[in-house]
Amino acid sequence: MGEKVPSCTWNLLMFLFILFSVACSLATAQKCSPSGKIRGKKPPKNQCNKENDSECCIQGKFYDTYECSPPLVKGRTKATLTLNSFEKGGDGGGASECDGKFHSDKTKVVALSTGWLKNNMNRCNKNIIIHANGRSVKAKVVDECDSTKGCDSEHDFQPPCANNIVDASPAVWKALGVPKKDRGLMEIFWADA
Repeated sequence: MGEKVPSCTWNLLMFLFILFSVACSLATAQKCSPSGKIRGKKPPKNQCNKENDSECCIQGKFYDTYECSPPLVKGRTKATLTLNSFEKGGDGGGASECDGKFHSDKTKVVALSTGWLKNNMNRCNKNIIIHANGRSVKAKVVDECDSTKGCDSEHDFQPPCANNIVDASPAVWKALGVPKKDRGLMEIFWADA
């Protein structure tokens, strides 16, 4: 005959099961899932600036859009650093969201994915600290890397940004000590300054 399991053991097992279920629910609630899709349009002739290896939309391809970005982690949030020109005529498209201006590629400026900027417009014109390549660099937030729209003239016929992007000027990459040939995509951590 089998031994009877004491009720306190069952209670403990039930408590652990409930605790595990709540933890899983919270983790799922913090996940940032796509909010929709847009269909790519072929850029008109001589549109879509491919400077800095920028991607142009492909006719008929579906691109995920995001209203959110991954939750911020106190101190350091993981992100992907991309390369962007904020100058007039650069691959960044129009003037910056935060100040309506263009910025020299020699200044340390960035754009943040929609969820990180729109959820806290107070980040506009403030500094963040980027940690990568064994260095830390301060850069000013001047723009949004739009995760909700793309494949149109306003966005230089480029796809929507991913939800975890810090889009940085060449000056940021230079300050991080990344050679020109290696600039484009890099895993980083960032935090509000």
